[in-house]
Amino acid sequence: MKIDWNRKYTTIAAYAFLVIAAAMLFYAAMTHFAVIRDFWNGLVTIMLPMIYGFSIAYVLNPVMRFFEDKLLTRLFGDKISTGVRRVAALLLTYFCSVAVITVFISIVAPQVASSVSGIVSNISSYIPAATAWLDGLLSRLPSDPYVQELLTKATQSMEKLLEMFYSWVSSSLPYLLNVTKSLTVGVTNSVLGVIISIYLLMGKERLFAQTKKALYAFLPVHTVDRLVSVTHTSNQVFSSFITGKLLDSLIIGILCFISMSVFRMPMAMLVSVIVGVTNVIPYFGPFIGAIPSALIIFLVSPAKAFWFLILILVLQQFDGNILGPKILGESIGISALWVIFAILFFGGYFGVLGMFVGVPTFAVLYSLFRTAVELRLEKRGLPVETGEYASLRHPLLKKRQGKTSPNLNRP
Repeated sequence: MKIDWNRKYTTIAAYAFLVIAAAMLFYAAMTHFAVIRDFWNGLVTIMLPMIYGFSIAYVLNPVMRFFEDKLLTRLFGDKISTGVRRVAALLLTYFCSVAVITVFISIVAPQVASSVSGIVSNISSYIPAATAWLDGLLSRLPSDPYVQELLTKATQSMEKLLEMFYSWVSSSLPYLLNVTKSLTVGVTNSVLGVIISIYLLMGKERLFAQTKKALYAFLPVHTVDRLVSVTHTSNQVFSSFITGKLLDSLIIGILCFISMSVFRMPMAMLVSVIVGVTNVIPYFGPFIGAIPSALIIFLVSPAKAFWFLILILVLQQFDGNILGPKILGESIGISALWVIFAILFFGGYFGVLGMFVGVPTFAVLYSLFRTAVELRLEKRGLPVETGEYASLRHPLLKKRQGKTSPNLNRP
């Protein structure tokens, strides 16, 4: 007996089945959330060498492309084969990376360790000295009762902050043992990650081609074309942001160290490392780095902590108005409001790493959403310029350029 399939009801039945299946999966995920979380954490732990390898390869890929596509091609041209040029570029990339790490370990790390050791060993004497300096400053100020009351509260708050800092340092010392124990696992994963990154960089074109081949085999052509386009856009945003921000932060850290050394501020290397590392976080990075750095300097020399804050303000103005735009350019493509939103959102869920990676991630999502909106508007015969949807009473401050579209302004 031949079954008469009705296309309409078959489609409805298929959608109903998918909805029921999705609801069952969602219910199972919610009721077994702890199991799924443990499974995910275990999977991430197992795949850490692959994650390290991909991250190392992704960061080093622009450096290798510079050696391969520009330096070696300009020097040798077609005199050497592409395989030899790839191996030479890979060797130069890892040689430069090892040289940078060696310089950091031999010069920066000992000074940072010495500074941390000095703070830990002398912190019990730093706090009374800083408190005495505050009391002396308070006694030299005008005797107006309101001023005295305000300064007294400020001094008490500073003393509490110093006591909290002291207790935090003291309580953190026992955890150094756990850090030492996990260091072996981290080194092992890092070594495996370096080996994996070498294979990824050597055969990246083949890996991408194999991935596209598999996608075209199982997905519609237009879907794969869209995925490839999104991947290229994401790579462009991530690569330009990460490499640019790392270079920008390195320059700011070096400038901070030079400036602090010229003005003979204490803990110059330790503070410069903190400032440089936290500077990779847009907007909030300078504040995150400046507060603990100023507190460290205040413990050693209270008077120079004020000048340090002025120095950081000058450096960040230089970074925000000159250096940052020069290096990063328009690599993000989102406004400051959305940058702050991305930092708060991703930082709240993924910590410091989320604050750094969240900005380019949101930039990609924002670009995809904007493209989808513009395509929908074009299909409906509506203008895509944002200025066309502003009120006549409150037009956009920046005037549009180019050909005008049908006016959709509303009073």
